[in-house]
Amino acid sequence: MSEVLEATPENAVPESNSAHPRWHALRRGQGLAGVLLVGGIALLGLLAGVLAKYDPLQQIPAANLLGPSGAHWFGTDNLNRDLFARVLHGIRVNLFVGFVAVPLGAVLGSLAGLLSSLNSIADVITQRVFDLLLAFPALILAIALAAVTGPGVHTVIIVIVAVEVPLFGRQIRTAILAVREQPFVEASEVIGAGPWWTLRKHVLPNVLEPLGVQLALSMSLAVFVEAAMSFIGIGVRPPDPSLGGTIADSIAYLDANPAFAVGPLLVVSGLTLGFLLIAQALGRARRIA
Repeated sequence: MSEVLEATPENAVPESNSAHPRWHALRRGQGLAGVLLVGGIALLGLLAGVLAKYDPLQQIPAANLLGPSGAHWFGTDNLNRDLFARVLHGIRVNLFVGFVAVPLGAVLGSLAGLLSSLNSIADVITQRVFDLLLAFPALILAIALAAVTGPGVHTVIIVIVAVEVPLFGRQIRTAILAVREQPFVEASEVIGAGPWWTLRKHVLPNVLEPLGVQLALSMSLAVFVEAAMSFIGIGVRPPDPSLGGTIADSIAYLDANPAFAVGPLLVVSGLTLGFLLIAQALGRARRIA
């Protein structure tokens, strides 16, 4: 007769710790590079009042379209304003929009996806609404909303939320339906566990984890959408500083000051790349785990 194996520290099966390696991916390689890139740019925005020598709206006498120098690191624009100050304050606006709109879209989309997975009638309604929202490109939706609500930060936030809700909603719905077919969920139902207890204890913990990848991807999209809307004049209203607005202002004056657009372009590219690196690192860690 085989000997019964006792659960001792030497032979005990280690507890699953699959969630932690995914976040540890941000401590090395692409994940670390993305965190440093996003964190560095965000820090510049937070310290804009300290690092910038000038107010972003201040018009400096005899400083029209100056090139980069010790006094004006990114030069000045066509209205004699310091570009370094405007870029730093533009970072604030860009990240504010992203960190408000993306979590809001994630919450609303997740709730819609959860409701969709639990009720067949709600499923039909939410999926048709998602189809409608996804049928319009973000900028087309932005132009339509701006015609109703007017340009401004609030319009940018509404557009990003409208874009993100179906993305998160469908991801949550698909993940819930997949997890509900797993043996451990069926086992909990067999022993008499209620649907809400099973949902809270077994389904949601396995569904919410993949949202980290989608959040990072959505933040990169939010950076681009805010800059694009400000670029075409339906985002942040002038004279308030914005990255997209500064790029738009530079187009007519690139011959006089070629460095006009360099600062905001570097920031938009850096933020987008940083969030994409974070998403890629988290996604790779999920596949490995």
